[in-house]
Amino acid sequence: QVQLVESGGGLVQAGGSLRLSCAASGRIFRVNDMGWYRQAPGKQRELVALITRDGSTNYADSVKGRFTISKDNAKITVSLKMDSLKPEDTAVYYCNARIRRTISGYDYNYWSQGTQVTVSS
Repeated sequence: QVQLVESGGGLVQAGGSLRLSCAASGRIFRVNDMGWYRQAPGKQRELVALITRDGSTNYADSVKGRFTISKDNAKITVSLKMDSLKPEDTAVYYCNARIRRTISGYDYNYWSQGTQVTVSS
């Protein structure tokens, strides 16, 4: 079993910043892509940012220039630094990791429990 535990959500005023962190634990042979998703009320879950094994990053257009994804390979963590937050960033944020548990296994997607980010106007 692999667990992804995130922290850092909360309430912030528009223009402020928050940092989300997510740590993976359990039997992990290899971590491939890691990313952050969010789901706002009444909307589908959407990709916010991804970071690949080689460190390449991708961002949703709505957060480019404001959010920064990073990772620590040794600690198996991924972070999302969110700057210049807007009310429309309000959502439940989820950490995702595609992980191979054993050398002969397959890749699976794992999800965190989600954390609420609320940006007030």
